[in-house]
Amino acid sequence: MKTRVLTGITTTGTPHLGNFVGAIRPAVAASKRDDVDAFYFMADYHALIKSDDPARIERSRLEIAATWLAAGLDPQKVTFYRQSDIPEIPELTWFLTCVTAKGLLNRAHAYKAAVDKNTETGEDADAGITAGLYMYPVLMAADILAFNANKVPVGRDQIQHIEMARDIAQRFNHIYGREFFALPEVVIEEQVATLPGLDGRKMSKSYDNTIPLFAGGQKHLRDSIMRIVTDSRLPGEAKDPDSSSLFTIFRAFASEAESSAFRQALVDGIGWGEAKQVLFERLEVDVAPMRESYDALMARPAVIEEILREGAKKARAIAAPKIAELRDAIGLRSGTSVAPQANGAKAPAGKGGKSARFASFRDADGSFRFRLFSADGEELLLSRSFADPKAAGVVQKRIKELGSVSAVVQVQPQSLVLEIDGEQVGATPDYDGEQARDEALDRLRGALDQLAAQE
Repeated sequence: MKTRVLTGITTTGTPHLGNFVGAIRPAVAASKRDDVDAFYFMADYHALIKSDDPARIERSRLEIAATWLAAGLDPQKVTFYRQSDIPEIPELTWFLTCVTAKGLLNRAHAYKAAVDKNTETGEDADAGITAGLYMYPVLMAADILAFNANKVPVGRDQIQHIEMARDIAQRFNHIYGREFFALPEVVIEEQVATLPGLDGRKMSKSYDNTIPLFAGGQKHLRDSIMRIVTDSRLPGEAKDPDSSSLFTIFRAFASEAESSAFRQALVDGIGWGEAKQVLFERLEVDVAPMRESYDALMARPAVIEEILREGAKKARAIAAPKIAELRDAIGLRSGTSVAPQANGAKAPAGKGGKSARFASFRDADGSFRFRLFSADGEELLLSRSFADPKAAGVVQKRIKELGSVSAVVQVQPQSLVLEIDGEQVGATPDYDGEQARDEALDRLRGALDQLAAQE
């Protein structure tokens, strides 16, 4: 069984070397494992919380998509999509908002930090704080729970958000009486390298000390490397590799043998200018082929768009049935499926006083099955096989007792599955499209109510 792993990338900037080493490269490697069902999405809804520059958001979405594809992400093997292409995400966000305690959101680190900063400067506690920032953890929970992700790789500063997603999922499951959501587990990649930036601090857009991965081409990469801050030791003087940003960056791309040779060159007194040139040449070995792919993709944005649209189709094939299931569970059903037992009335029969009915039969292999027909004679459900007719009869009786309120109907992309006690007992035919499937759900629930009214 595959483990579903989900990773989001906020679209607010241009990818740099630190992003590649710390997130992109390990994620692409993980996506190639046979036991992983990988989901990667561009978190452009989240980006709106951090930036109100439309041009920056638009450009970043394109650059980040091209970067991940150039780095080796295979859209045929993973689900790669934009968050904003999945309308089920904001809908689920609202469902989750309605069960999320305000006190839980009050404890979110980002919100608390913003409040503390305002308090320190004598501002109103909520000055400049948007509802988007406050609700960020719920949107993140929706990203994860829409696909029942099992594992979510994050940095340590995001651990709390995964814990909150678990809390929200558990509360929803409790309120509506079933395990609608798997509880996600946080994954901390302890071995992932953190690269220093131009000034020796962690490479980060916040510090304006980044080395771009592709932007500006080969010349900009070399110019950036030449700007890395070093100490005042002259050529011929021994350098300390373990305190050198150059060596840390070099080691993140090089083999053990190459790293050992570069370490020795520093100890032997190589000049900083020459050492920077060595670093640049080593990075070019890995970066140049990816840059070529990146430039080709950026020159053909329609290709990227088509990849993302296909990814959105794959993602929605999972999210749409999940949302349909949740809408049904929380009472947002169509009027035709409202259970009559709620007000004591009997379910209406079909034309001519007919009602839904079962028809049992024996398969060619000797097993027993049954079909559920609507009052109008439409086949709504075909049961699984049973070893003897008594077992099939017991299930029919259980179905009659359920009614639409208690029935568990799993919504699949093209069909519906009826479950009793967590076990599949029957399935509908495949339908042509979501609308036909959803209409069939209404008819199935109506038939279940008619059966319950006969009891």
